[in-house]
Amino acid sequence: MSAASVQRKLAAIFAADIAGYSRLMGRDEVGTVERLKACRAVLDRLVESHRGRIFNTAGDSVVADFASAVDAVECAIAVQQALAAEDVRLADGAPVQFRIGIHVGDVIVDGANLLGDAVNVAARLEALAEPGAVCVSAAVHDQIGAKLAVAFSDLGEQSVKNIAQPVRAYRIAGPAPLAEPSDGAALALPDKPSIAVLPFANLSGDPEQDYFADGMVEEIITALSRIRWLFVIARNSSFTYKGQVIDVKRVGRELGVRYALEGSVRKAGSRVRITGQLVDAATGAHLWADRFDGSLDDVFALQDSVASSIAGVIEPTLRDAELRHAAERRGGDPTAYDLYLRALASLSTYGKERIVDALALLDEAIARHPRFAPALALAARCRVDLDNYDASDEHDANRRIAIELAREALRVGADDPGVLGPAAMVLGRFGEDIDAAVALIDRALALNPSFADGWYWSGWLRLFAGQPEPAIEHFNRSLRLNPRAQRGFHLSAIGTAQFIARRFDDAVATLRISLEELPSFPSTYRALAACYAQMGRLDEARAVVGRLRSLTPVVLRTADSFRNPEHREFFAAGLRRAAGELG
Repeated sequence: MSAASVQRKLAAIFAADIAGYSRLMGRDEVGTVERLKACRAVLDRLVESHRGRIFNTAGDSVVADFASAVDAVECAIAVQQALAAEDVRLADGAPVQFRIGIHVGDVIVDGANLLGDAVNVAARLEALAEPGAVCVSAAVHDQIGAKLAVAFSDLGEQSVKNIAQPVRAYRIAGPAPLAEPSDGAALALPDKPSIAVLPFANLSGDPEQDYFADGMVEEIITALSRIRWLFVIARNSSFTYKGQVIDVKRVGRELGVRYALEGSVRKAGSRVRITGQLVDAATGAHLWADRFDGSLDDVFALQDSVASSIAGVIEPTLRDAELRHAAERRGGDPTAYDLYLRALASLSTYGKERIVDALALLDEAIARHPRFAPALALAARCRVDLDNYDASDEHDANRRIAIELAREALRVGADDPGVLGPAAMVLGRFGEDIDAAVALIDRALALNPSFADGWYWSGWLRLFAGQPEPAIEHFNRSLRLNPRAQRGFHLSAIGTAQFIARRFDDAVATLRISLEELPSFPSTYRALAACYAQMGRLDEARAVVGRLRSLTPVVLRTADSFRNPEHREFFAAGLRRAAGELG
């Protein structure tokens, strides 16, 4: 056949086959054939009604062409919805589901048959589709545009067999949910938040970069495993999904996890871009996404840095998600863990009443579970927050209870960074041995270097120990690990450290921004008032103290937390001057 005589046309190619056909035939040959015929009757009817033409069949596979991408996609969705409604299964309950791939391209007309790369790409897309799903190329995605009320999930560039260039693929996610894979019974969720870190896609087009993507995942699994309250699926289980197009809902069912972390790696020269996204496996909702750029000059340092950053951001994101889940399941007899989550939710808005409410919930949780270390540690930390408000005659009793709670938390949870951190903060604020408190927080950070709250508490302990500049570094590191944190607390801490370091202008600017973001934190007013007073700006110091008194009658607080005598007197003297100007 000469090139001049070849007849070509542009077509939307629709390729479908039964997922796991050989496996199903091995289980029940007669039943599979019967059900294939029933499915084919549905498929043939819908292809014809959508102006399509079946031009090739072999065993369980069907290849059809359509004059328009819209017709092909509408047909595919109709097929999957019709088959899902039929719920076709073998006698032993095994589901019979089709996978469908669609591509638009130039094809060669050979009688009734069509040939060419467009047909091959459609077949490869079909192989990428999950059972019961539809996978399309970028060409189809672009042609559909807003013509259909469907949503697409971008699967990225896919290297497929016998196709020279990577194919960008999309999974159709609407207009109504397509059939979900049901390869087996779902595993029960563990009794604490659970996550699977899935193999990262290598989008570099270079198979040699697989090692980097795999190493990145291993580093993240290791970093997340340091978070004691989190159940992390082992690498061997996560990597069974390598090379597959991943449906996180299926992963959630098969691994028994609530959350999944997906990602990709793309290399360009000596630079690499790593993306990650955290997904609720039950709903498919995206909870967090970000990207990280770096150089491959030091691969291991880059992997460690990215893993620490991702773990640091994911920890508070998961905590927030767990609080939402707890609110949704509220009712009935609460467990100690549920009471603990309610206390955390109460503390999401800072104020004396919210702290008192949280303490009541924590007291109930501890009564139910006296050795519940996280509840003990949080109750101790709440006593520090309460001390920011309460009158001085309540200080000693509050201090004593906080220290007892912190020490009990350490007795039952001394290997948990989430317990070590707040306990160290409480002992550093109210105790006498600042070196012991610093050693505790250092141990917490050694166990979990991505512990954002731990770096925040470490900053305060460094400040109490007389080290304002290292304290500022630790506060900033905490913010870097958790950029979604309530910045008002961090800025208050940084501003206080700047004041102690006598960087007055920096301190005033930082503390004023903190008050804009968190106007209910008494400590910020005290630091700002003392700073203004030490600068000689007494009118402004007096105005700040007036605002402080609207929150609490306690203005002149002891500065015993500052172990450096010069720092202690410097802070206290500033507050005395500010309060004295009020008369």
